[in-house]
Amino acid sequence: MIAKLSGRLDDLGEDWAIIDVQGVGYLVHCSAKTLSALGERGEACTVHTDLQVSENNMRLLGFAESAERDWFRLLTQVQGVGSKVALAILSALSTGELRDACAGGDAAMVARAQGVGPKLAGRIVNELKDKAGALPGGGGVSGIAPAPAGGVSADAVSALENLGFKPAIAARAVSAAQAELGEDANEGDLIRVALKRAAG
Repeated sequence: MIAKLSGRLDDLGEDWAIIDVQGVGYLVHCSAKTLSALGERGEACTVHTDLQVSENNMRLLGFAESAERDWFRLLTQVQGVGSKVALAILSALSTGELRDACAGGDAAMVARAQGVGPKLAGRIVNELKDKAGALPGGGGVSGIAPAPAGGVSADAVSALENLGFKPAIAARAVSAAQAELGEDANEGDLIRVALKRAAG
């Protein structure tokens, strides 16, 4: 899977950019915040990416930082939230605002995003409130110890949750494991050490 693109900003529109990587132009769909962070046409840029494949379409989504990509993946797990709605939310709110809104149960803040009604905003906040502390971006309103930024730590937290650990315990265990192993730890080692911490 394409995880990151580094190249030159060739062109951009309302919700997309074309990144030229050694002569190949990648069409990347982005939030407004990411588009504003890319710079001017012709300048060097880097985007973290997520590839979505459906029966008859492939879409590459681009994010200025990995934290935004982690939130995008989390948002699109909520029923009724597709890539377009997720990008609209990330255009309206910073990752910090989104995390604090979910952790604090503030559906009205999420409903500020275009195309997000009160009912959907309530569902997003309800489903993500326990996971908010596991992702970077906010001030820790929920009191859950945040895992360090990056997809590896978020994936490790998710793996522990799938094994039955509560989100808060999983987040704390992964944070401790990352502190022990360092920022360059791979996912397997992170999960192994975090499991010992969580089980202890």
